[in-house]
Amino acid sequence: MTAASTDKDDTAFSAGSQVPLSRGLSTKLLVITILFVMLAEIFIFVPSVSNYRVRWLEDRLATAAAVGIVLMESEPGSLSREVQDDVLIALGAKAVAVRDEGSSKLLVVTEVPPQVDVHIDLAHLSTPQALQRGLDTLLFGGDRVLRVFGPVGGSDKEFELLIGEAELRKGMLLHARNVAVVSLMIPLVTAMLVFWAINRMMIRPIRKMTRSMLDFARSPDDPLHIIRPSLRDDEIGVAERELASMQAQLQRTLAEQNHLANLGLAVSKINHDMRNTLAAAQLISDRLTTIKDPVAQNLVPRLLRAIDRAVSYTEGVLSYGRTQEAPPRRRKLRLRQVVEEVHEFLGLDIGTDIELVNNVAAEFEIDADSEQLFRILSNLSRNAVQAMLADRDSAIIKRLSISAERTGSVCRILVEDTGPGLPPKARENLFLPFIGSARSGGTGLGLAIAQELARLHGGAIDLVESRGGRTLFAVSIPDQSAELDPARAALRRGA
Repeated sequence: MTAASTDKDDTAFSAGSQVPLSRGLSTKLLVITILFVMLAEIFIFVPSVSNYRVRWLEDRLATAAAVGIVLMESEPGSLSREVQDDVLIALGAKAVAVRDEGSSKLLVVTEVPPQVDVHIDLAHLSTPQALQRGLDTLLFGGDRVLRVFGPVGGSDKEFELLIGEAELRKGMLLHARNVAVVSLMIPLVTAMLVFWAINRMMIRPIRKMTRSMLDFARSPDDPLHIIRPSLRDDEIGVAERELASMQAQLQRTLAEQNHLANLGLAVSKINHDMRNTLAAAQLISDRLTTIKDPVAQNLVPRLLRAIDRAVSYTEGVLSYGRTQEAPPRRRKLRLRQVVEEVHEFLGLDIGTDIELVNNVAAEFEIDADSEQLFRILSNLSRNAVQAMLADRDSAIIKRLSISAERTGSVCRILVEDTGPGLPPKARENLFLPFIGSARSGGTGLGLAIAQELARLHGGAIDLVESRGGRTLFAVSIPDQSAELDPARAALRRGA
């Protein structure tokens, strides 16, 4: 078979949900069952034929013994020659003799053969000898003369019988034919029953799973193509449930990817107009620098930095999910100043009841990219503020505090809030876009982006604790390659 024909067969198979009958498991199972049962019948056939030979000889010897006893008890010459011949003809024998007390006596004879080909001692015939001689008679016998001897019943006399092998072989052939027919019927019936049982228990569910996989591959977004598992508690039931779970999970993943693609398309459409709008706002902000008002002079630099960041974000807004973030341009930074910029960027109203606390020491330094570090902290802080804004009770303390500490070459930034804590779904899918959001309508991209930026620095973001009244994130940023596990363990012990 050529490669082209093989590809053609595979394509034809993939196009449908039915396996060709010649290659199906059902056909293979049926053939294997028949072969195995027939192989087992071979081990029954040979002993059966051999046992038939032994029983046939024993029956003839027993009949000859009965005739011999009658002849021994009768008067000599009481039986005519014709009667003796009739007796031997009925037995199929040539002569009958008896051995008693070491002497042998010929009771009746029709003819004396020139030689005896095989001597059979029924009293000392072992099983291997019976098997070997049975096959020998069946395959090569027919013209030989057999001498069969041995005791019969409880008699102390030993009877002997000279008999031709032709009648024995004829009976063995007939018996072998009957056994062969039965042996052929048994595997066929057994195979059909086994096939019916296994086809119902295994082949049908496997075909069901195969059809489901093929249908799902053609249209993975169709929920009707997810297999409906049965209630079986065996391996097939486990496989069906795992397949259904895998298909459902894959379908959710594809939906999320499609959502992400649609989001990217929508953002790309507004990106051009947004950049133009921000450019106009930047020009207007530049003119504000000419105003002599002290308040304006104090706010304009902050406004310009916010607009510059917005312009930068619009230029790289499609980077998540499409390309890698730019490698960090690390410099020594004053972390307290970055935290202050994050607080200003949150844009909380003057009358808000959320307290922003900067517990970073003025002299604390960190080796990081200032813009990426700002994005990490702003994403974490914005999530915390949104969670606390959802609480309308004015008596609840709402505080967002950022602190930092250093362990060796690893800097840990602690972002703590007094919000309601993360729901279980958000904790299980932390840092995963779309499914890791803690609030309804959220995308979960903030934590995903923050984690990616932290890893670019060789660090990570960990959720240390989350419960009602306290949620604590730890951002670990090493100055250089360092092991984070000891630092994380130390942080958890301290928490």
